[in-house]
Amino acid sequence: MTSDNTITRAAIVTGASRGIGAAIAERLAADGFNLVIVYRSGKEAAEAVKSRCEAIRPGITVLAVSGDVSTEDGCKAIFEAAKNAFGRVDVLVNNAGQTKDGLAMRMSLTQFSEVIDINLTSAFMLSKLCLSLMTRQRKGRIINMSSVAGVYGNAGQVNYSASKAGLIGLTKSLAKEMGSRNITVNAVAPGFIETDMTASLSDDLKTAAVERIPLGRIGAASDVASVVAFLASDDASYVTGQVIEVSGGLVL
Repeated sequence: MTSDNTITRAAIVTGASRGIGAAIAERLAADGFNLVIVYRSGKEAAEAVKSRCEAIRPGITVLAVSGDVSTEDGCKAIFEAAKNAFGRVDVLVNNAGQTKDGLAMRMSLTQFSEVIDINLTSAFMLSKLCLSLMTRQRKGRIINMSSVAGVYGNAGQVNYSASKAGLIGLTKSLAKEMGSRNITVNAVAPGFIETDMTASLSDDLKTAAVERIPLGRIGAASDVASVVAFLASDDASYVTGQVIEVSGGLVL
C-alpha cells in the first residue's frame, strides 16, 4: 500500500463506472490517489463511484469524466481534464473495454473494429498522452487490463481476444521503451470475475466455471483491484513488462 503522502498523486481509471473499474478506483482512492474516473455512459453510476471514493478517503479530489476512449478527441479531453485538475498523471489504468461476440465467419468488420478501438487503440492513445507528463515527472505507472482470453484465446471472441493480446504486446513494448524514464508498464489478465456481465449467467454455467478453477470460486472485482494497487505502488518499482493473471488458477 502506498504511504499517506500519496494524496498528491493522480490516477486515471477508464471504464470506472462499474465492475472492475469501479473497484480499482475505490482501491486507489483508499491508497490516497486523486482520481479521474472515466465513463462512456451511465452518469449516475459514475457519480455513485465518485461519492464512494470521496467517502473512502476524505480530502482527495475525484472527477467523473464522460468520454469516448475510442476517439482521439475523447482521449485528449480525458487527459486534459486530469492535467488541468492535477498537473500530473502518476497512474493510468486502461480498463475500458467491451465485447461484441460472434463466430469469426459471421463477424462483421464493424464488430471487429469497434472492439479493437475501445479495448486496444484507446490504451495506445491515452498512454501516449500520459507519457508526455510521466517522462517529465521521471516516474509513472501504466497498467493495462488484458484478459486470460488474450493469453489463451477464446472461441467466439476473436475480436476481444485479439484486442487483449494486443494489449500484452503494447505493454511489453512500452515497458522496454520507457524503463529508462522510471516508468513501469504492466498488464493484468483477469479470469472469471463476478461483474454485471457474469451475474447474468445461469447457475449451471457458473457451477461449470467454478469446477474449472483450482481455488474453487469466482473471483471478485476487489481481487483484481488489489493487484492493480500493488502495481501502482512503490512496492512494484522493479516490476515492468509483466502479465499477471488473476484467475484463481483457471488456466493451469
